[in-house]
Amino acid sequence: MPKGLKRYQQARCFHFITFSCYRRLPLLNDAWCYNNFERVLEAIRQRYGFVVAGYVLMPEHVHLLVGEPVKAQLSVAIQVLKQVTSRKLKHRAMARFWQPRYYDFNVWSAEKRIEKLRYMHRNPVKRGLVARPEDWVWSSFQHYATGEIGTVEIESEWTAYARERAKRAIG
Repeated sequence: MPKGLKRYQQARCFHFITFSCYRRLPLLNDAWCYNNFERVLEAIRQRYGFVVAGYVLMPEHVHLLVGEPVKAQLSVAIQVLKQVTSRKLKHRAMARFWQPRYYDFNVWSAEKRIEKLRYMHRNPVKRGLVARPEDWVWSSFQHYATGEIGTVEIESEWTAYARERAKRAIG
């Protein structure tokens, strides 16, 4: 880890995570890569027991808003996520798929959580990839807008409501 970099994990808060493709190249820039990344993210989410509050996949980087894993430290879950996606997505001729390390910002308040979600969901619009956030398929925006269940389970008011309805239906 670089000198002076401190990570505050096991702090019982959300973490805004950013990591980039090798040399910031647009290595994720096709539907096959985005879809595979989402499937791996969901598998890792289940394996390590953490919640995903939001995400966006961009051509050359990823933003995640996640809780802390139950089964390991967050750094381990992110490392495994990057390793597995690298093996799936990297072409043989490529030296690497991801830049080393990741950026981690602790999200302590509901206001900051909303700020980070808005930032993520508006990122494809700001970059000129789409006209509206709902036009970018590879993010959690649709879930927040409609309650739609996608590849990655998003922890939100929609999810909590569905979970509560299921409990009431059972007993």
